[in-house]
Formats: sequence, structure tokens, C-alpha cells
Amino acid sequence: MKTKAVRIHGKMDLRLEDIELPEIDADGVQVKIISDSICMSTWKAAVEGGEHKRVPNDVEKNPTIVGHEFCGQIVKVGENWKDKYKVGDGFSIQPAHFYKGSLMAPGYSYPYCGGASQYANIPIETLKMDCLLPYDSDVYFYGSLSEPMSCIIGTYHAMYHTKAGSYEHQMGIVEGGKMALLASVGPMGLGAIDYALHCDRRPSLLVVTDIDDARLARAESIYTVEDAAKNGVELHYVNTGKTDGEDPVEVLRKLTGGTGYDDVICFAPVKPVVEQADGILGHDGCLNFFAGPTNTQFKAEFNFYNVHYASTHVVGTSGGNTDDMREAIQMMNSGRINPAAMVTHVGGLNAEAETTLNLPNIPGGKKLIYTQIDFPLTAIADFEELGKTDPLFAELDKLVKANNGLWNGDAEKYLLSHAKQIG
Repeated sequence: MKTKAVRIHGKMDLRLEDIELPEIDADGVQVKIISDSICMSTWKAAVEGGEHKRVPNDVEKNPTIVGHEFCGQIVKVGENWKDKYKVGDGFSIQPAHFYKGSLMAPGYSYPYCGGASQYANIPIETLKMDCLLPYDSDVYFYGSLSEPMSCIIGTYHAMYHTKAGSYEHQMGIVEGGKMALLASVGPMGLGAIDYALHCDRRPSLLVVTDIDDARLARAESIYTVEDAAKNGVELHYVNTGKTDGEDPVEVLRKLTGGTGYDDVICFAPVKPVVEQADGILGHDGCLNFFAGPTNTQFKAEFNFYNVHYASTHVVGTSGGNTDDMREAIQMMNSGRINPAAMVTHVGGLNAEAETTLNLPNIPGGKKLIYTQIDFPLTAIADFEELGKTDPLFAELDKLVKANNGLWNGDAEKYLLSHAKQIG
């Protein structure tokens, strides 16, 4: 069958093309993709081309489909998988299947499977590793966001702590502990705030930092200090670029009563931010470097006196596993978390290539693509002005304003039923 797809042909070379999708065999599953949220990792893959660890070396000759945060419906099932998958079922996907140690992944490595496509054939590796997950909801963008949320959840699960006299690591953040999220009001940071406030191991103190007042204000309007208190969390938002000449490390440590933090997650590959994270660790404090630098020689100083005498330590995570994604889907479907705060722009498949190539230069959070429609990438904040002359945007503006300015299921349904279908 014919499908439109955005494929990578080399460094900074993404193209929306018509391709022929092969028929599946007994071991195949074919899907219709409805939503694909764009990840900064895809931009990094575009920058590096065949040098990227998940992109084939010969991508110039054999292009692959990009996009790994996708959700949709199953449309065909091969004989060998009919006991597990049914036509019409919803799905989400965990791209990091790690089959036999391979780094191949949907959205990077396969010619017929990626989120930036109308239809796709699921690789056998994904099926064997149980990474094509059931998704029982008619709100598809949550299914796309389950992948980045699984990365966040994996980060929380990867934190660890020690116990004097024991060599066992106690996994997870300290329940009732003190936690800081640095440079954390971008899309992934917002998801991390949401999870911290609503997971089963909530901290008693949560401090969120950035150097952008507008982004901090938006985060605080969504995850309020008052609502956090109802969940037993003392929440603070701090602009570390405006501390009246006082050392930001001291400002942040004062909020802990001088003890420092049990858990710190750093969201920016910026040397001063990493060193700030190190400086605010308390005894047995765990620093998670949850930021992917493109500079292979990125370095920052770390206090090894504290490593020896205060048991501070560092971990790094870049993704979640299948269980993390299942947890994300369950928490979203039950209403415990609402990662809609991540989304600041929506668009159609026609906008995906250009958006990905320019991702660092487009302000805001997640760019959500609906792959079955032709629609310009548009900021949610611009709906009101555009609605003055376009009734489609006027209705979308009404629907998001009814949901605290956030993208939502009603807006998604309206857009999908009223936007131009991609030809």
C-alpha cells in the first residue's frame, strides 16, 4: 500500500515522500498512525545522520522513517499474532526494544516503521520483545506522550540510595525526601513535575528551577503550589538567574534547611547547571544527569570529597523500559497525571520534517503531529488570534481554554474531524 512518510536520507536531510509499504506476512502487524510527538532525539538523529548510533550507516542509500513517539490503531495482523493483537485495537509503542543487544529502534532504524508516517509495519523485534503495547483510549496524543513520560518515569526509578553497612542499593527517589529539578520547565521537566507530585513515592519538598520567568510562571500556573500542598508536597519555583547576587547553590540549600537534597535531576547539558546540581546534594544524595549532550567531550566538575565522605553519587538515564511505559499509560488513563502540559504546538504530517530540522529554534514545549492531516505547525497560544478569521481555530481556542489552556481530547477530536486530510 502507498503511504506518506518522513524519511531521513542523511545529515539534516528529511523528506516527506510517498513510499510503498510492503504487505505483511504471518509474522507482521500493520498499523495506522494517528499521532506522533517530536522528540529532540530525532533532531539529534537528523544532525548526525548515519553517524547516529541508531541510524544505519547506509541511510543515504536506504532511508529510514523518523519519529518514535507514536500512537494509533492496528489495521492488519499476521496469522502468528492473532491471539495477541486484534484489528481495531489501539496501540502505543516502546521503541527501545533492545533485541539481542541491538540498538535498532522504530523511528531511527527501519525503512517501514516510524511515527512520521500514515501507516507502518511493526518490526518483528518490537513484537518479540512485547514493545507494541495495548492502548485503550480514544485520546491518541496521550499515547504518543507515554513514550517521553516513560523516560521520565525511568529516571525516577533509576535513582538510588545506600544504607550504611550494606552494599544493597535502594532504588527510586526517597519517599518523603527533598528533591530538586534543575532547568526543568521545558516539556520533559513539566512531565517530571507532574510525576513527582502524583507518583507513589512523593517527596515532601520539591524545588523547580529555571532562568526564564515566563516558563516558570507557566509551570506554576499548571502545577500550583496550593495543589501540591494538597498532595503533601512543599513546592517552590526558583529563578536561579535572579538571586540578588547570592550564590544560587546557597539559595537552594537554604530551602532544605541546610541539609541539601536527596534527589536532584539535571535537565540541561550545561556545565554550571551540572555543577550547581552537585553543589546542592545532601548526604547520600543522588544526581541524575537527564540531559543528552551533542558534544561528545562534555564535562563538568564533581566534588569527589563528597563522593568519599558524604556518599554522593551520579547516574544518567536516557530512556525508559516497557514497564515504565505501562505505568505511564495507566497513570494517564486513570487521570493521575496529565502530560498535556508538555504540548505547545500542533501540526500535520506536512509540517513534521521542517519542524524537526528547526526544533531547537522553535520556542515552547512538545510539537505534536497528527499524521493523517495537512495542517501548519501552530502554537496553541496563537489559536485566539487566528480564530478571529478562521472558525476552525476559534473552536480550537474555545476547547483549550475550557481545559486551562491545555491541549485535550476534545480539541484532538475536533481537529481530526475538521482539518484537511493529507493527500
